Amino acid sequence: MWLPHDQDPRMQEGPTKGEKACLVGYLEHYRQTLALKCDGLSAEQLATRAVPPSNISLLGLVRHMARVEQSWFRRVIEEHMELPRLFQDEDGGFALPDVDDDLVRESHDIWESEIAYAREVLKRTDLDTVVDAKGDPAEVRDIIVHMIEEYARHCGHADLVRECIDGRTGQ
Repeated sequence: MWLPHDQDPRMQEGPTKGEKACLVGYLEHYRQTLALKCDGLSAEQLATRAVPPSNISLLGLVRHMARVEQSWFRRVIEEHMELPRLFQDEDGGFALPDVDDDLVRESHDIWESEIAYAREVLKRTDLDTVVDAKGDPAEVRDIIVHMIEEYARHCGHADLVRECIDGRTGQ
């Protein structure tokens, strides 16, 4: 096990109350999973690529998910399409400049900032709200489900990358 069950921050207390709480709970679970997979690693380890020629690394995943959070919550739901996408010129966050502790800290700060913003958006937005999702109408619930899928897929990548780095597996 990655962590003892009683120390896992992803474990919720009691059953969820309704559809929104359930969806947001799953989204939070996967956000925390990616953070756990990055925990305790050096900048060099976070930049380690999984399997050549793939450029997927844990730090790249953090940067990519900051970009995804920004795109869906700021640009689409909040209708700020004029905002430039994060890491636009850096292969969606996966192409890394020189990696050091400052880049790691900056990348995590951006990701955490986008998550905080998304949480605020979700607090005040109904699941039935319809937005223009890149040319197609979509309910906010569909966007949350997409975000869960996006994190779940990339947490699978994170599992493999972390195992390649130090052999650590689990949860």
